[in-house]
Amino acid sequence: MSADVVSDLDRFFNANSGRIRDELFQLLRIASVSTRPEHAPDVARAAEWLAGSLRTAGMSVEVHATAGHPIVLGEWRGAPAGAPTVLVYGHYDVQPAEPLGEWDSPPFEPSVRKGRVYARGATDDKGQLFIHVKAIEAWLRTRGALPVNVVFLVEGEEETGSEHLVPFLRQHVERLRCDAVVVSDSAMFAPGLPALLTSLRGMAYFRIAVAGPDTDLHSGSYGGAVVNPVTVLARILASLHDEDGRVAVAGFYDRCREWPAELRQQVAGLPFDEDAFRDEAAVPELGGEAGYSTLERLWMRPACDVHGIIGGYTGAGTKTVLPARASASLSCRLVADQDPAEIDRLFRAHVQRVAPPGVRVRLDLVHASPAWQARLEGPLLAAARRALAATFEREPVLVGEGASIPVIGDFDRIFGAPVLLLGFGLPGENAHGPNEWLDLGNFERGLRTVARLWAELVAGDFPLTGPRSP
Repeated sequence: MSADVVSDLDRFFNANSGRIRDELFQLLRIASVSTRPEHAPDVARAAEWLAGSLRTAGMSVEVHATAGHPIVLGEWRGAPAGAPTVLVYGHYDVQPAEPLGEWDSPPFEPSVRKGRVYARGATDDKGQLFIHVKAIEAWLRTRGALPVNVVFLVEGEEETGSEHLVPFLRQHVERLRCDAVVVSDSAMFAPGLPALLTSLRGMAYFRIAVAGPDTDLHSGSYGGAVVNPVTVLARILASLHDEDGRVAVAGFYDRCREWPAELRQQVAGLPFDEDAFRDEAAVPELGGEAGYSTLERLWMRPACDVHGIIGGYTGAGTKTVLPARASASLSCRLVADQDPAEIDRLFRAHVQRVAPPGVRVRLDLVHASPAWQARLEGPLLAAARRALAATFEREPVLVGEGASIPVIGDFDRIFGAPVLLLGFGLPGENAHGPNEWLDLGNFERGLRTVARLWAELVAGDFPLTGPRSP
């Protein structure tokens, strides 16, 4: 990337820093909570606001209605012949702000304290998405063109499961076909230490219901002779793990892809403070599958967790009933090559084996998405490394993520394009909790990193698709 381009872009960001921040705050003030019907007008307003911002940046924009919330599609396709096309994905919807009483400032009125902006959506994902909008504007205002074609695809349903996004992708597959996908909806490893995200765990989310008698029964009259659904549910849930913290469902680990040895070695060398992680979780000790470190458990290994249990009487006083039914929700975080449909079959077989006669047990797979693993070599990752190293003056590390972003795998499967997860958040930013924040220094460095990335993409080899990781 030439010094003249760097200088022009840097002057633009310096001269417009206040305006860019003010515009970000405008977006953060919109309560685009996609999970709440009463906020549907706010979600629509956020879509229109973003569309206007993309037009101001110099892109052609369409707002597509869906049966849910709108999808914003922006395009700039004026790059030289043969240049790659990059699809930028993000979301403008946010989580509910409750509990409101735990916020130190109103969640939809941005507040700057000690170099951080506090607001719902600051890091997830409005702040990180807006970095890309302004990086495009910087190029078009200073150079009149971009070195690559860019397509923005921004949805308003990420926080509710992206129900209408995949049908939109399939409907517009030729129009959206691209050489790479870039997403900023993740975090750096630590302050000052940039990271490239190489994996996301998948998910299989279940609800289990145990039914016994038609109604609650007097435990004195029936206890000991009628099978208790709450006891059965407890037995099933307790059977899911062995004493070493491994999932005890037969076949569960058969298809787990092992991480490359060099990547495991790099993870082992990361400056991870296990005591600080334990303190952040506010627990006396950490646990999990024996034989693995905490980061390996979070990034490389699958897991199973119970999220909630309902059954019987827990109110004041005493009520000696034998409950008629009990239920629970649980999920498995999956790693590469584990098939959610197969996990569903394995769990059904396990529950049938454990459940005794005298009750009816139902297991429903509510939501499923496969894991994703990046292509660990190739021009796309190399370009991102160069851009981050130049901006942060430090080589980025490769990290994993224990959570799921289901649409990432869909991009890979539908377009066959590599996906780059380039995050500028930080651990502890409370993305779904009270006092969500974004480091404004990282926001500024993010602007320069993304602007540099577009030039770095044409400095390497083509095509951008490198080999898939083994």
